[in-house]
Amino acid sequence: MPTFCDTITLMFEADVEKIQETIAQIIPLNQNAIDEAKQYQALLAMPPESMGELLKIGQRLSGITGNLHNFLPKKRIVVLCADNGVADEGVSSAPQSVTASQAVNMTKYLTGMSSLAKHFGNEVQVVDVGIKCEYDCDAILNRKIRKGTDSILHGRAMSLEEAARAVRIGIELAEQAKTDGVSILGVGEMGIGNTTTSTAVLSVLTGVDADEITGRGGCITDKMLEHKKTVIKEAIAKSHPERENVLDVLSCVGGFDLAAMCGVFLGAAKNKLPVVIDGYISIVAALCAKRFCLLAGDYFFPSHLSEEKGYKIAMNELSLVPYLNLGMRLGEGSGCPLAFEIIDSACVLMNEMATFEKAKINDSYLDELRGKN
Repeated sequence: MPTFCDTITLMFEADVEKIQETIAQIIPLNQNAIDEAKQYQALLAMPPESMGELLKIGQRLSGITGNLHNFLPKKRIVVLCADNGVADEGVSSAPQSVTASQAVNMTKYLTGMSSLAKHFGNEVQVVDVGIKCEYDCDAILNRKIRKGTDSILHGRAMSLEEAARAVRIGIELAEQAKTDGVSILGVGEMGIGNTTTSTAVLSVLTGVDADEITGRGGCITDKMLEHKKTVIKEAIAKSHPERENVLDVLSCVGGFDLAAMCGVFLGAAKNKLPVVIDGYISIVAALCAKRFCLLAGDYFFPSHLSEEKGYKIAMNELSLVPYLNLGMRLGEGSGCPLAFEIIDSACVLMNEMATFEKAKINDSYLDELRGKN
């Protein structure tokens, strides 16, 4: 009869195998479809490339789906909720009870993100992967690993087994979205202390010192900010994460929310689903996913420029440029409903804008610009 330790080992092996299989099934974008989209856009009744980034979005969507004309009727924001033990070190102004309260409020469409999602008709899926405090809400999907991680200041946040499990949970959420007919995903979070863990992960992955990228998260004093930097640096020094091993980095200084979000990004790429990055925690999770698999990054779409200091560094690592600069720093996935509308606009151009021929415009005046003799 297998022992408890044997069972844990088998589960870990199955989770790692799932991650490896997912990575192996992520393929490059369809270049023929991208080229076809570019050729079609050249026929649209406008000066060449005059709709800028919207045209590039249309091209990437074609590369993902293989279709010239794309429609995104079903949009879902997946919100991974978990508490982080590092909150006990005084790095956040909010108590951990807020994680549970806001997770519940999201299901009632009462938070910043969920109110926007409701307005635009987006689905919101709230998932508990490690909420510490008790709550009563059947609308929250229970995928709890345990009640919060350990403090990164005193050792690993979680075991390697738990990290692998969290990533697998995220992958499976993306797979379920595909089965449910979701057209595009957004990735959000709720977890007190997760700007601290995200900064620690970003510092390890990029080699940038925590002093340069640690921000104020949900508003903290100057004294708390300096303490937060110290906690991050000491945590990294104690656990010595293997920079090239993303699972080890997540295990040492990450969070259940962050690891599961990483899994959603990987699962979306595997299932050829465009997926939108929200704010700071979301973009660090996306960077983790890209470090797992370089090709996965082709399926990621930015939303807004977060006010957190490390956001630009993570964005540069992903070679992306945010669509919006609205001074936002809420998190939750709040940038996703806005980005969905922009991405929808790119579809409108491809699907409804007239070509020169249909508009009955002689476009020969553009021949020189197009390089024709």
